[in-house]
Amino acid sequence: MTCKFCGHECKKDGHQANGTQRYECKHCHRKQQEEYTYNAYSPELDEKIVLYTKEGTGIRSTARILQISATTLLKRIIHIGKRISHPPIVKHRIYEVDEIKSFIKRKQNHIWIAYALDRKSKEVVSFNIGARTNSTLSVVTETLHIAEAKRIYTDRLRNYKSLIDHSIHRTSLYGTNHIERHNLTLRTHLKRLSRKTICFSRSMAVLTAILKVYFWG
Repeated sequence: MTCKFCGHECKKDGHQANGTQRYECKHCHRKQQEEYTYNAYSPELDEKIVLYTKEGTGIRSTARILQISATTLLKRIIHIGKRISHPPIVKHRIYEVDEIKSFIKRKQNHIWIAYALDRKSKEVVSFNIGARTNSTLSVVTETLHIAEAKRIYTDRLRNYKSLIDHSIHRTSLYGTNHIERHNLTLRTHLKRLSRKTICFSRSMAVLTAILKVYFWG
């Protein structure tokens, strides 16, 4: 057998607890086995997790389809989310900003997902999760300022007046039509964001990772 890590030759090294032949690399001395029957170790697993997440499949359903535990799936989603970086932003674009209410663990624990949508590409360029405060919203608006936004459309939430330069800030009646439509798509695809749902996010880390996979995965 060839080592899966360094490519050198392996030698037999006893058996695993389940009776499977174990090997040890003669070069790097890492222990391994020829095939793994538990799907959590499959190299194609991450691609399938991203696919099912973007399709809006729930955690338990995804775990059942992939034949892994829900706990393992959540750990993999967080791991995948950490590897996804913020996409580059095109300067001098028109953006729309809005917030979606969700909750962590139980419906009494309200949190808000603030995010910005590029009106031309329909891509999410920034998001942040937290209370509906300047601290949460400013992470999104600051990204747009760095991008030298041409115009930024929001609803009439007072916080935006102090966060966005009045020369580019707009609150016209139909100015947030695109992002409002995107909110509906989000709530349809991600059941945990639906207003009437039994699904919920177990932690901020899980919700953040799922959104990163959905937006940028």
